[in-house]
Amino acid sequence: MSGRPSTPPQLNAPSTLPQPPLTPEQVRKLEIDRLKAKALRNQNPPPAAQTTPSGFLAGQKRPHSSISSAHSAKPNQRDARRPSHSPPQGAAAQAKDDGIRPAKKFEKYIDYDFSKMTDTKGGFLSSTDDPYNKALHAPEKGEQRPAHMTLAEWERHQLLKTLRAQRAGPFEPGISAFSTDAKKCHDCGSLEIDFKWDDIFNCQVCNLCKEKFPDKYSLLTKTEAREDYLLTDPELKDEKLLPHLDRPNPHKSTWNNMQLYLRYQIEAYAFSERKWGSAEALDAEFERRQAQTRQRKEKKFNEKLEELKKRTRVEAYRRARAKGEDGPKAQFGDQVGSKGRHEHEWGRSVEDPETGVSKKTCAECGMEVEEVEF
Repeated sequence: MSGRPSTPPQLNAPSTLPQPPLTPEQVRKLEIDRLKAKALRNQNPPPAAQTTPSGFLAGQKRPHSSISSAHSAKPNQRDARRPSHSPPQGAAAQAKDDGIRPAKKFEKYIDYDFSKMTDTKGGFLSSTDDPYNKALHAPEKGEQRPAHMTLAEWERHQLLKTLRAQRAGPFEPGISAFSTDAKKCHDCGSLEIDFKWDDIFNCQVCNLCKEKFPDKYSLLTKTEAREDYLLTDPELKDEKLLPHLDRPNPHKSTWNNMQLYLRYQIEAYAFSERKWGSAEALDAEFERRQAQTRQRKEKKFNEKLEELKKRTRVEAYRRARAKGEDGPKAQFGDQVGSKGRHEHEWGRSVEDPETGVSKKTCAECGMEVEEVEF
């Protein structure tokens, strides 16, 4: 029995030998793994109590940032929007993310920025539609809203600009009764004058006097000043001589602005010695031009009448030659090329829609006569 072999010891039996100490390389690796785990735990905090699996309280509306595509992908997950050759590196990589870009052949069908569109009067186009069109690349006319200003701020800025130009509201000049050099109305002496007319026409008048004396302070258009007072365009364009007020054209917005003049300033210049001298001289010049216009029309009418008479004499001479020199004298109405007289064959009377007179036409010669009822 003493020579019988004994059972070998188990392989997984606990060893009582002491473990060797960790090497510096193993310690460094363990520390790196611990820091990585801590960083992941800080990026993905555990859900709080009484919250849904998505991390929000029950019944609470989720913010857009939690469901938007720009924040849905975690930094440790794959994102198809990022190129494979340049993996993301922290928050700087996410800031450069421009989102999904369309294919090149579908770029002009995906997105349009209507603030960059140009009204070409044949449709709204952008520079990508026609890159060689100079009108699309021209700078925009008029003042544009800055990018840092909201729409409400821009509207307030435009309102203040209009009030400042009209000198109204908070920009209206103050009135003081103790001022000795204050401007007053020419007619009533009121201090409440229209400062806009004072700036443009250099005319001190209040609103009550403008309504009380319309023959003096009414506004005339450029056409009325040219036709009624016989003024020329160079005189009307001289702002030092005749100041004018520009207003939008009420007939069509695309036409040029109206130029309005003060009646008493127009009359003062037209009746002065620099122009016509007096109202009677202006009337005489107006009658002289009207007479010249009538003479030109009469001369033109007489020239056309003489031309008609010449054509009539040529026709009579041709009829006489057709009758022959030895034959009877040709009369009006004779048929050319035959010995008998021409007899008209009148058709049915037709009422002229313009004049309302009934007319009959000869079927052979085409002569027309009017039927007069007595």
